[in-house]
Amino acid sequence: MLDTVLISLLIVAICIALLGLKVFFVKGGKFPNGHVSGNKAMRERGIGCAQSQDREAQKKPRFSIDELEKALNDSMN
Repeated sequence: MLDTVLISLLIVAICIALLGLKVFFVKGGKFPNGHVSGNKAMRERGIGCAQSQDREAQKKPRFSIDELEKALNDSMN
């Protein structure tokens, strides 16, 4: 049982070291941006992450007063 735990910890430590190789050993190194908005090709296509799209949608009013009045008048006729 103890052997399994130690081997598992060793494997996890090796994985962390390999994933952080650039961060640990390169001056000014950092993890790559994995966000959708950080991808140049996605930005060119106008694709953003769900959070930023939701934030943009909440900023815009859903309907203007004129549109609401028109919809109300159309439904009454």
